[in-house]
Amino acid sequence: MPELLTQDQIDQISSSYLLLPGFLSTEETAKLLQRSKQLISEFPLETHPRTKFTTGDDNHVGDDYFLTSGDKIRFFLEEDAVDKDGRLNREKEKAVNKIGHALHELDPLFRKVTLENPKVQAVACDIAMHVDPVALQSMVICKQPEIGGEVGEHNDSYYTDPPSALGFWFALEQCTPLNGALSFLPGSHLTTPITKRFIRLPEGGTGFEKIVPPEVEAQAAESSKGKYILEACSPGDLVLIHGSVLHKSERNTSSHTRFAYTFHMIESPPRALYDAKNWLQPTPSMPFSHVLNEPNLKLINPALA
Repeated sequence: MPELLTQDQIDQISSSYLLLPGFLSTEETAKLLQRSKQLISEFPLETHPRTKFTTGDDNHVGDDYFLTSGDKIRFFLEEDAVDKDGRLNREKEKAVNKIGHALHELDPLFRKVTLENPKVQAVACDIAMHVDPVALQSMVICKQPEIGGEVGEHNDSYYTDPPSALGFWFALEQCTPLNGALSFLPGSHLTTPITKRFIRLPEGGTGFEKIVPPEVEAQAAESSKGKYILEACSPGDLVLIHGSVLHKSERNTSSHTRFAYTFHMIESPPRALYDAKNWLQPTPSMPFSHVLNEPNLKLINPALA
């Protein structure tokens, strides 16, 4: 498989994140955006449990509709789109926060760009962060006009031990400072330890489990006060995100949506242990799919194939 990334780009991923302009063609991007809007338009609101999605530590989504979405395509609403009685205060198409979490498995268009995409496979081979990468937690994030929720600073490497996550984030629309473009703290994976994991709580629902002592948590809070870099993106751009790098996005205060498609790539067992407490779990009918086929596996580790 031809190399896609330069050594400088590979080194940049190792230290923070990498923006790859025009990774998807105009046609590919338009089809994914159109399909996203079609899915939202067609899902039946009358049977929807009005599950909202929020990322706050004390108010995170955790009902059955969310917890059983790892092998389904489901729809989660913006917090400000639902009134106290569970009624939408705007049209459905402007109320969805995100679609998740098995688009890459169940929808042909998203599967093609994720699991059947030679360019994604080439990136995985070039970076060589994983021996046998698998894909999980695919989402379309909508960032609805004027209510698209803020996503506070976080990192994604809470799935496995040792940490192995790599984020693939595709802009499907223009991403600007006003509609919630991503911001990154370069080098934070070296200075800010991972302090918590998002898990299924024993008593039901979800929550964050602290995995470091208070003094380390305080150190992490102090080291995360660096200067964030905002990355405006155009439709079709790909941002690769090191799983331990802090990143965030602000509330959408504009009159435009900010649709983006994202999924995570992690190392497969036995090289990395996938924690049984993670909120998202593979199922017998839908284990995590391998990103590389046998010929490409040989490029990374001939002994595996």
